[in-house]
Order: sequence, then structure tokens, then C-alpha cells
Amino acid sequence: MKDKKLNSNKPAQSTQKFLDIAEIRDDLVVLNNGTVRGVLLVSSINFDLKSEDEQRAIIGNYIGFINTLDYPLQIVIQSRPLNIDDYLERIKKVEKEQTNELLRMQTADYREFVKELLTLEKIMSKRFYLVVPYRPLDDKRKGFVDRVQTVFAAAKVVKLSRKRFEEYNSQLNKRCNFVQAGLASLGLRSQRLNTQALIELYYNSYNMDLFQKQPLQDINKLRVEI
Repeated sequence: MKDKKLNSNKPAQSTQKFLDIAEIRDDLVVLNNGTVRGVLLVSSINFDLKSEDEQRAIIGNYIGFINTLDYPLQIVIQSRPLNIDDYLERIKKVEKEQTNELLRMQTADYREFVKELLTLEKIMSKRFYLVVPYRPLDDKRKGFVDRVQTVFAAAKVVKLSRKRFEEYNSQLNKRCNFVQAGLASLGLRSQRLNTQALIELYYNSYNMDLFQKQPLQDINKLRVEI
């Protein structure tokens, strides 16, 4: 009975221990195994609306792009209920500022129509992400011994020295730029996520319900009281 009581008083383990992410800084994600990731937000194209020649060109460029890669890419498609609260607030502000009574009524009707539409139909928004990795093991220019030592020192790599962090960051930047150029050849626009956007992405992914009610504050506005 005594052991059970002692066990019940143990503090619950932090959720952080179950995540693969060690930290997010300088626009990249550092994983617990010492490797780093960059994330690109990618636009989409309607392939079915393209002509047959355009479709063949896209497929050919895609094959060529994939064949130039010697490292894996992760494609993530994220579907979320469309949140237009800010848009509705802007409409409400415009409604209050209207001096013309007819325009004010029309603006109010439009706002109610949009709200009712979202109530009747669950409208989803989709975002497409491409995760670009870098790990020293992928660097063919390094010697075999150096790459093996880096792998077995993964536990120490999490606390990256500034020099090593800058090296990883530089290599990852080159990969992200190369991938973005390849996506552009397919007619796709892409934007690399900065630190704030990365934190919001993972916060949203792990707190889907909470994110709608309690958006994450800008990291530049966060203050820690000592």
C-alpha cells in the first residue's frame, strides 16, 4: 500500500519527453537525434484543368526534380476547419462605419449569410507542407569515420555548438533553396516557414482544439518574469 501511495504522488511526465523536437530556432527544427528540418509551405495547382501537353510537362519536370534528390522529402497535407473569425470582425467593423443605411443593412446581411454558411457546411482549408531534412550522415563529402562519429554522438548533438549549428543551418538553407527552385519548375510557389510560423504549425498540430480558442502569442511578445 505504501509503494502505491508513493507512486501516485510522482509528478506526471512532461509532454515534451514524448516529442521528437528538441528546439525550434533560427527558422529550423532541431530533433532529439541531432538532425535538423526546414519546412516549406507550398501552393497547389489544379492538375485536371491543365491541357494534356501541360500535364505531360508537369509530370516530366516532377520526374526530373525527384531524380536530382539524394535525400528524402516528407509531404504533409493538413486539413483544418476554416476559421474566418478575423474576417467576420472586419466585416462587422465596416458595418459599424457605414453611413449609408442601405449599405449597412446589406453588409449585416452578408455577415449573417457567411456565418450561417459555415454553420450549415463544414468548410475545410488545406495546406501543403514539404519537410526538408539535413543530417550529417547524408553529407557524402564527409569521411566515413566522421559520419559514424556524428551518428553515435547524437545525444550530444542536441545541444549544438554555435559552429556546428551554423554549419547545419547553412547546409539546410542550400537544400531548401534547391527544393524551392525545383518546385518553381512545376509551377508551384513556396515559402519557407520562419521560427514563429514553425512554432504555430506544431502548436496547431498538437493542440487542434485549443488552437481555435487560444491562438499562440507572437514569440517576440513573450516575456519571462524572473
